[in-house]
Amino acid sequence: MTPRLHGDSGQAAPLYIAAVVGLLFLALMFFAFGQADVRRNETQTAADAAALAAAKESRDGLEDALRLHILDPDWLKDLIDGDVWNPEAGCAEASRFAAENDAQRIGCAPLADGRWGVTVRVKSEKSVGKSIVEGTEGKYAEATATAVVETRCGFEPNEATEEPPTDGEDEDPDEKEEKPSPGRFLCDGEKWVIDPTRLDLLPDMADLFDVHLAKD
Repeated sequence: MTPRLHGDSGQAAPLYIAAVVGLLFLALMFFAFGQADVRRNETQTAADAAALAAAKESRDGLEDALRLHILDPDWLKDLIDGDVWNPEAGCAEASRFAAENDAQRIGCAPLADGRWGVTVRVKSEKSVGKSIVEGTEGKYAEATATAVVETRCGFEPNEATEEPPTDGEDEDPDEKEEKPSPGRFLCDGEKWVIDPTRLDLLPDMADLFDVHLAKD
């Protein structure tokens, strides 16, 4: 009986070796796919950051224009409706944020569906890396993200007009210099009456508009 048991043990050894090799191969395969997932996640993070930066810059870049056109109710309405932003604004910021996340911007374009927003595509500067999967060291993950700017407020123009002075009646010099309010912003139940003499009391662009990633 003893010699036969010894022979069985010898026959089982190759099976154990094959099983161990198979398990190691599977482990390396899982590692390779896991490494690729890490690169994809990192690249998606870079795309998200770049898109948000581009949309935010397109919004904040209108701060000076808001003060320049503060007496123009038509422009203010167009601002709230998202009709005055520069579609090319923000792409430089997208490049900067992509670089900070080890990626390069390979695309930046305004949305074609009428929304105020931008789509950014980036490519990782890090390859997937060497693995048992052939060619992975030359593969670079790419990702796309879209960010939109949405208004938080409405605009209500001041429709009150002053009657012109009658013949022979002089205008009050002080009244002539007074700048009437063009209207007010209505934001979540809060009213901001625009006072042209107190631009420091104006809401900033972050109060008027929200920036976030789009799901579609």
